[in-house]
Amino acid sequence: MMTGKRSWAQTRQVLSFIALSYFTDLISGQIRYTIPEELKHGAFVANVADDLGLNVSELSARRLRIVSGASAQYLEVNLGNGILFVNEKIDREQLCGPIFTCFLHLEVVIENPLELYRIEVEIVDINDNAPTFLRKELSLDIIESALPGMRFPLESAHDPDVGTNSVYTYRLSPNDHFILDVERRSDGSKFAALVLEKILDREQQRAHQLVLTAVDGGIPQRSGTAQITITVLDANDNLPVFEQTHYQVSLKENAPKGTLVLKLNASDLDEGSNSEIAYSFSSHTPPRVHELFSVDTHTGEIRVKSTIDHEELNMFEIYVQAKDKGGPYAIPVHCKVLVDIIDVNDNAPEVILTSLSSPVMEDAMIGTVIALISVTDKDSEKNGHINCEISQGVPFKLQSSFKNHYTLVTTGLLDRERVSEYNITITAIDLGYPSLSTTESIFLKVSDVNDNAPTFSKPSYTVYITENNPPGATVCSVTALDPDSNQNAYLSYSIIDSMIRGLPSRSYVSINSDNGKVYALRSFDYEQLKEFQIQIQAQDAGFPPLSGTTKVNVIILDQNDNVPFIVFPRPNNGSAALQKVPQSVDSGQVVIKVIATDADSGQNAKLSYQLLKATDRTLFDVALDTGEVRTTRPFFGDRDAPKQTLVILVKDSGQTSLSATVTIIFSIMDNITEILPEMSDLSENPGQNSALLFYIIITLGSISFLFIVAIIIVVTIKCRQYRNNAQDCNTAIGNCCIQHLNSADILKTSKTNLQATTSPKVPPDFLEMGGSGPASQTYYYKVCLTPESAKSDFTFLKPFSPARPKDRTSAADPGAVDWNGVAPITLNSDLSTSSVNAQVIQFREWDENISSQFIDLLQNNTAEHHKSMEVVKQPSAR
Repeated sequence: MMTGKRSWAQTRQVLSFIALSYFTDLISGQIRYTIPEELKHGAFVANVADDLGLNVSELSARRLRIVSGASAQYLEVNLGNGILFVNEKIDREQLCGPIFTCFLHLEVVIENPLELYRIEVEIVDINDNAPTFLRKELSLDIIESALPGMRFPLESAHDPDVGTNSVYTYRLSPNDHFILDVERRSDGSKFAALVLEKILDREQQRAHQLVLTAVDGGIPQRSGTAQITITVLDANDNLPVFEQTHYQVSLKENAPKGTLVLKLNASDLDEGSNSEIAYSFSSHTPPRVHELFSVDTHTGEIRVKSTIDHEELNMFEIYVQAKDKGGPYAIPVHCKVLVDIIDVNDNAPEVILTSLSSPVMEDAMIGTVIALISVTDKDSEKNGHINCEISQGVPFKLQSSFKNHYTLVTTGLLDRERVSEYNITITAIDLGYPSLSTTESIFLKVSDVNDNAPTFSKPSYTVYITENNPPGATVCSVTALDPDSNQNAYLSYSIIDSMIRGLPSRSYVSINSDNGKVYALRSFDYEQLKEFQIQIQAQDAGFPPLSGTTKVNVIILDQNDNVPFIVFPRPNNGSAALQKVPQSVDSGQVVIKVIATDADSGQNAKLSYQLLKATDRTLFDVALDTGEVRTTRPFFGDRDAPKQTLVILVKDSGQTSLSATVTIIFSIMDNITEILPEMSDLSENPGQNSALLFYIIITLGSISFLFIVAIIIVVTIKCRQYRNNAQDCNTAIGNCCIQHLNSADILKTSKTNLQATTSPKVPPDFLEMGGSGPASQTYYYKVCLTPESAKSDFTFLKPFSPARPKDRTSAADPGAVDWNGVAPITLNSDLSTSSVNAQVIQFREWDENISSQFIDLLQNNTAEHHKSMEVVKQPSAR
């Protein structure tokens, strides 16, 4: 090490080396700087940012860093200005030892995006070490008979510096007998030999004291000294002689201990002890040779003493001396042995992961750089040549950027849902024999991208829910799956807006956005809504969000929640239905048919009829399925009551059956018997039947027309009375108000004459009625047979639309039943703004004076002989 203060010349040399650091050499993607050793911390090396063409403001964001293969971080970069500075003092001798050219290899790694640069910093030696001798005092025995020109090798000085800073020359203190001869080794180092210039005379001077000075070539120059004591010995005439003065052998590194390197052979012409030779290392043999090799004193065999590493030093110079035993004054002779160390493939390649970008997005493009990798091998030649391979079956490959440096890039598209992570094995194999290899595993995760839309387990669902469900009841549960992860797989469910019978679907059902459970918001009624469809969407929380849809068909199941409704017969005055029966009837004759309906469906609407109570159970029987009431005896006797009361139970087939009853009072009349044969004759004689039907229609039409005119007159009078009080009116027709009127009163007060007319313009199933009064108009009435009539029943009806919504709140509404496409309206005489309620008149008994009897019955408003009539005013085209 340097002692004393550094002189101005040395300081100037340091400054000159610093100036050299500004020189850069871009070769094959590398930058080279040159700096002297022993620079202090913070010393300027170079501006890396300028040399690499980088933006200084981006250095920190792009995470520029220095990767060094050395054990210490000698150099560092200031991210604020891009300057490369000395971080730790560099001792070239410690870093590179005796190697002349010393390089510090650095890698500049820049991320975002990933870039790699290689920097070589040459460490220039400064003269900071003086030459030193292993021993400060050297002793030589020289026989007095030694002739001039005899050489005596001296111990070499050691200077850890290299080049001109190492040992440059040797100097000998002035004397009369010796001069110094300086020789150069093959590696450029020098050593000195003492040459006898003048014959020694032991009798004159027994010993000589000399000073040997080793001087280096540095600036300032440094030196070291050793004291040489020369003892003059008595003469021994013959010296040992080696077969060769120079030997050269080869030795494999890692040779086992005791391996023979070379057997030396020296001879001496003397006899006795003067010819016995002892071998040893010369005094100037380097200490490392003493550690690695040994020489047998007797045989001259040089053997391996310790492990030899070619990577440490590939050649050794061994200096061996042979000295006879001819007394203490024997003179040694010397030879040089050059040992070439042959490299053996004893170092496996080393894989260094410089940088790794993990995790990698699954939508990374082909060619995306994932990692930077460097490989090294301490061996030489082909033993140090390396091939890198990557494991098969992965969408990655290695690309060589420059020698022993690789980038790991993608070769295919990644799919996290298929493979979420990769264990990539990189194998480095050298070309030695046998080859050595090293593997390095890289664990790479693939991060998720929202590239999968949610999918439902079914494209559509069909669910069933029973009507009258409580609000909030669960309708169904739908599930969607998303193979993405984290928030890209978090799903929320919603109902897509749609209309169900004029109302938004969200007023019928709701959905839990987290679990997909669908709930009913209202109680469903099968009779109003039998099924509906909603569309459900599942949307993930990714960006941008993706969604999937499914359809849910909700089918409402019927419950037995409607009581059978008795359509016919209807009770008179809210008590019981009256029905006339001739005293003499055939056995099995249908006297009436009970007609009922049920708003439910399926089994819940399948009705059965049974006789619940009767005045005399032996007189009548009820058909279970049809509701027909038949006689069980051919005629009624005097013992039978003139009035027979029947209570008929109508029951549905629901799980919990519901039922309704109707009470019918049969009036047994003896004057009806004559009409039965006549009606039978009518059915057997079509001509007479048609004529009779024509007269009946004319008669009934006239009466109906009279009834209508009377109603119009009364309505007109009432409108005038209540014109100023519109709040008391129920319905407005034009500028008039209509009040409920009694048909019997109208007929009593009306003076309108009705006439029945025929016209070819009238449809065949309609009757045209005209009047002769002042308010006379022409009206049309449709004529048809009721389905339960037995040849003799006629009904005057107005065609009625079956689309009229049912009134489930009215249990006494017979207008909900369709009789062969003709729906009777409520049995009353109310008038509305949309139509005039027609009166439906049904006759089951006819006699000879049927027209006059019907008029009397209608005028007297007898409840047993009329139903309601619905009249619709249809002015003719005339």
